[in-house]
Amino acid sequence: MLQHIIKSGIIVLILIALQLTLIPLVSIKGIIPDLVVIYVVIYAMRNGQLKGTFFGFVVGFLFDLFSGGLLGSAMFAKTLAGFVAGYFHKDDEEDIFSNSLLFASIIFISSLIDSFFYAFLGSAEVEINILSLIFTNGIFPAAFTSLIGLAYSLLVRKK
Repeated sequence: MLQHIIKSGIIVLILIALQLTLIPLVSIKGIIPDLVVIYVVIYAMRNGQLKGTFFGFVVGFLFDLFSGGLLGSAMFAKTLAGFVAGYFHKDDEEDIFSNSLLFASIIFISSLIDSFFYAFLGSAEVEINILSLIFTNGIFPAAFTSLIGLAYSLLVRKK
């Protein structure tokens, strides 16, 4: 159990470091995929809704600390992402990568929620354009993140 926690913690710290340093370099017109939310989804689908929700909370808190953003915005967004992804947990230990399209869809939904709430709560703007928030900060990053998740699931499944 302790080994699992340490392993997950190291992976999260590496992903947060990558997310804050290298991943912005592969952005397309300012749209950035979220590797951290992919790992939250994987964790929630493997461990269930309660553990996924708590894991999202902890990961979001760490992300807020290291990113220097508004404390609580990533924490809330990643908690919701873990909660939603946890709905798709199955007790029969079926490989979560067996249906890549379903996996990418779950990542899309979770990432959409994560991106939308993170942008909404972390925005310092008084006037928020709702269409921009939905598309630029919601759907587009979620689609980019789900494409990365789909590629990952196809790579893992072929091994």
